[in-house]
Amino acid sequence: MIEREITERVALTTPDGRFHPAALGWSRTPLHDTSALGRRAWGRNKRWEYWNVMTPQHILALTVSCIDYLSLHSIWVLDRTTGVSSDMTVVVPGARSATLPPSHGEGPARARTRRLSLDIDDLGAAGTRLRGTAPGVEFDITASRPDGHESLGVVVPWHSAKGIRRFQYTVKDVARPAHGSLTVDGATHAIAENAWAVLDHGRGRWPYDVSWNWAAGSGTVDGRVVGLQLGSQWTDGSGATENAVVVDGHLSKISEELVWAYDRTSDRRPWRIGGENADLTFTPSYAKRSRTRALLISSRTDQLFGVWSGWVLDDRGERVVVDGIEGWAEDVRNRW
Repeated sequence: MIEREITERVALTTPDGRFHPAALGWSRTPLHDTSALGRRAWGRNKRWEYWNVMTPQHILALTVSCIDYLSLHSIWVLDRTTGVSSDMTVVVPGARSATLPPSHGEGPARARTRRLSLDIDDLGAAGTRLRGTAPGVEFDITASRPDGHESLGVVVPWHSAKGIRRFQYTVKDVARPAHGSLTVDGATHAIAENAWAVLDHGRGRWPYDVSWNWAAGSGTVDGRVVGLQLGSQWTDGSGATENAVVVDGHLSKISEELVWAYDRTSDRRPWRIGGENADLTFTPSYAKRSRTRALLISSRTDQLFGVWSGWVLDDRGERVVVDGIEGWAEDVRNRW
């Protein structure tokens, strides 16, 4: 399978909101205009910004999202030493609590509720500023954007007899160095070295019932910054994958549908992901399991954090070793 690389600006949808076939493909930088997404199929459009920041002491995850008929925002923090976590998730009917840019990098993302506040601001070449407050938690972190750093943008279609009516544009941006501060229960922790941020930017029109795998990793191996991005289930048979490896900012696309083998009910058993272009093992050390039921939606997320080992082929055919980088692997089912 050879996917088309997009190198120029393209619209995800036509002006009236229909899918634009020229948008199919992948890119090294965000090139898709998603501003007309909401002009059709109200109730099926999904928009979100998810960031994860892993430090030696903590893991922080934050979400600003709107799925037309409701918004879901969250701040989750794990103390990696004690295993104590804090989770604030707020579901709000309608879209008024969420501010989301029409396209990637074209404005701030914000969430405003009585229980949490989130601000995501693009700083251009300097990176992205992440700020948030919730009971017992406050943070101000910048995810730096090194010169020449590339990210994976890809459009995944759901094919049907009537053509492509459901589709997703995602930007997965791994191995972004992070710095700033995180305050938990009054104790402030500086974030300076060996901290990595990962972005999941999503704009699309989804089926009601969807399952997916997502895995990511970031770190330094033999003096090189390595980022790993993998996905499965929801892309199977679509003609697109969200698989890539980033080395010192350069992205190599992996178009092979890799095989995942794992037991999502186990907190400790390794996951195996492999094929002709990869042979990877993920060894978990912590499991974050969440269940949501609200109005018309339900969600099951089994997200395991841990360490990666193995290798991935880059676009020169050379093996990139990922031993020791940290990240996660997840199995999710959403009805929304």
